[in-house]
Amino acid sequence: MNFKFNKTISLCLFLGIFFIHSFSINAQKVERQGNISGSIRDKNTQEILIGATVSLEGTNIGVSADAEGNFSIKNIPVKSYNIRASFVGYKTLIRYNVTVTSGNANTINFELEPETSQLQEVKVTADKARVANEVTPLSVQKLTVEEIKANPGGNFDISRVIQALPGVGGTSGGGGFRNDIIIRGGAPNENVFYLDGIEVPVINHFSTQGSSGGPVGILNVSFIEDVTLSSSSFDARYDNALSSVLQFKQRTGNSEKAQGNIRLGASETAATLEGPLSKDGKWTHLSSMRRSYLQLLFKAIDLPFLPDYWDFQYKITGKLSPKTTFTALGLGAIDNFGFRVPRNSTPENTYILRSLSSIKQWNNTTGFSLRHLLPSGYWNLALSANRLDNEIDKFYDNDEGNESKRQLKIRSTEAEHKLRFDYNKFVGGWKYNFGAMIQQNRYRNETFNRLRQEIKDAKGNIIQPEVIVNIPQNGIDFWRYGLFGQVSHSYFNDKLNTSFGIRTDMNSFTTDGGNPIETLSPRANISYALTENINLNASIGRYFKIPPYTMLGFRDNKGNLQNQNSKYTQSDHFVAGIEWLPRKGTRITLEAFDKKYSNYPVSVRDGISLANQGGDFNVLGNEAVTTDGKGRSYGFELFLQQKLTGNLFAVLSYTWFKSEFSGKDGKFIPTAWDNTNLISLVGGYKLPRNWELGVKYRYQGGAPYTPFDLEASQRNYLTTGVGIKDNSKLNSLRLTGFSAMDVRLDKKWNYKKSLLDFYIDFTNILQSKNAQYPNYTFKQNADATGFASTDGQPVKTDGSNAIPFILDNPANAGVPTIGLIYEF
Repeated sequence: MNFKFNKTISLCLFLGIFFIHSFSINAQKVERQGNISGSIRDKNTQEILIGATVSLEGTNIGVSADAEGNFSIKNIPVKSYNIRASFVGYKTLIRYNVTVTSGNANTINFELEPETSQLQEVKVTADKARVANEVTPLSVQKLTVEEIKANPGGNFDISRVIQALPGVGGTSGGGGFRNDIIIRGGAPNENVFYLDGIEVPVINHFSTQGSSGGPVGILNVSFIEDVTLSSSSFDARYDNALSSVLQFKQRTGNSEKAQGNIRLGASETAATLEGPLSKDGKWTHLSSMRRSYLQLLFKAIDLPFLPDYWDFQYKITGKLSPKTTFTALGLGAIDNFGFRVPRNSTPENTYILRSLSSIKQWNNTTGFSLRHLLPSGYWNLALSANRLDNEIDKFYDNDEGNESKRQLKIRSTEAEHKLRFDYNKFVGGWKYNFGAMIQQNRYRNETFNRLRQEIKDAKGNIIQPEVIVNIPQNGIDFWRYGLFGQVSHSYFNDKLNTSFGIRTDMNSFTTDGGNPIETLSPRANISYALTENINLNASIGRYFKIPPYTMLGFRDNKGNLQNQNSKYTQSDHFVAGIEWLPRKGTRITLEAFDKKYSNYPVSVRDGISLANQGGDFNVLGNEAVTTDGKGRSYGFELFLQQKLTGNLFAVLSYTWFKSEFSGKDGKFIPTAWDNTNLISLVGGYKLPRNWELGVKYRYQGGAPYTPFDLEASQRNYLTTGVGIKDNSKLNSLRLTGFSAMDVRLDKKWNYKKSLLDFYIDFTNILQSKNAQYPNYTFKQNADATGFASTDGQPVKTDGSNAIPFILDNPANAGVPTIGLIYEF
């Protein structure tokens, strides 16, 4: 370990011991108690289940649901429990590892599935840890809020925690810094996100426009009840998904009393409040605000960039009648990414100042929904609006405001208004749903981008012409609309389950956008219970995604639209797998997948697939493209999970895959995220006296990258601030693999009506040196006031007398952090 890391670890341990000692001597050594409340419903029809029972395993504590399907258990001794919900004629459901404290009361909502097997079989099939259902029988995982909060190195960031699931990786070459979600070899923009049924386009701060990802997630974990990830076999109600559908289910606010929590972490402070809005508890609210202080930390350790963000979130739920529920929700963020002159002008700091852009970004989503119960079913109506404003600037030498030195300017706005309706019915063993959506879209853009400077030889002849993209303010307005239907049925006492769905999406902008046959997307799934513990599953489906607004709205310098004839990207999925549930709380799956892509965007300028452009903080797709690229991704994944049994829980996953896409030449090339191997191990142990230890290990194989065109890089570095890639050797090199072990230790103190949770989180505790993408720059002079040259003179505009220098960028020294959570 290096000295700096040892000092940091020692400081964290000292502060940890100080806090633990201080609060231990003040905490009263009496038995503390907490509360659990929630509701129990039929999963298919959403009808309340009056009289259903909820019990705490290993105790005699239990209650029955009241006439409104609600339950409340009070005065529970504080500790972690597995909570069981059961009802005659339904499959038993267990919520594992629920931590009861004297702070915030837990709100847990159960949805039970009808049991179609004979009564003697019910006892056998209960208590299984299966997540799948008849619509999505495979390629599905679920995380509870307890698993998210306890994830080492996750920093309560849902986007980061998800990367521990099978088939899920992140953008390599960035030292694990970004939250790009790469699933089964697909691009980050192939995922869609739903918050309580409302689509949320942006879930990360400093998001890459036209894609997704970013360094920090927006969603507040205090709102979340569970997260479901489907990486194939998508329900037909979801549009635009090629790699995954992520469903974030929020809990309802406490209906009995006001409560809240404050979280102080290494980089931010967050506050959450909740409680009833009416005396009868039928209206509740959740609200939160979070503020970053990363800019203060980065300034203190002399980093040249200063990220700064706020985010806000709320949810209001109300019962309009016994059968009608109203929900309003909102999510928003304000991001600023600026620079400062560091005290030490290192080559790394100089590169950062020259290569990165300043960013101002605002985004928000607001949604309203109604759910109305019907005999044996229900319908949903959702109205939502979202907006993203993006301002990006880059100046030579960071001389902001000097237009003669401007390298990049982007002013962009995306706005959507959506109306969605779905009707769901469950009759005689048949489950079906159908619905429609309509969406108004507005995109505005202004772009200036100096790609190449003009360079002349000694005789004044132009050897490199200037290349500038200069698009004045413009925009597009259009409509999107879609129809879908899905039907499912089980046979032979639930041994065989089948599902078939179909969907079509259209728009009023692209050349063929009004043709429903162009995007007709059938999908079919089958699941067979080979034994009481083993299920065989398979699915096949065709899925479509409309190109991003950055691509659809791109114009040339004369203002002419360049990509209006773009087609929807198509992906055909073939998946088969086996699921084994050997005992209570244990789940093992093995799946093979094959994804075929067509109509994939290819850059007109470079002739390469956009799948071979790595993640950054600017925009993706803001250029002329053709949609004639191909792609393929195939592999297999193994997943083993043990829910809390005794004091131990663990998850292990391994994925092997290949991801390759073709450009203009039709040759398949590994993508920027073709890591080949993904390994993840997460485990936790409940220690006595409210201590908990968590460990996570991650490995990603080396990502491909493209070497620099040294001649072009030297000519253009002073203009672009970055090296120029040699696309004739596209992704011909690979980084070494990325690996990290994170360890987290929690200690909770339960007071009479409050809780204090102190944690120490060691990210990359083994200090693995993980390679990042190399960066091109010029060598500095001796006093670090400028660039050195071969002739001792100032570096020429064309860089011909500069001394090229490649930064290898080994990164990811261990980072220990401490934090506090106070619940009241």
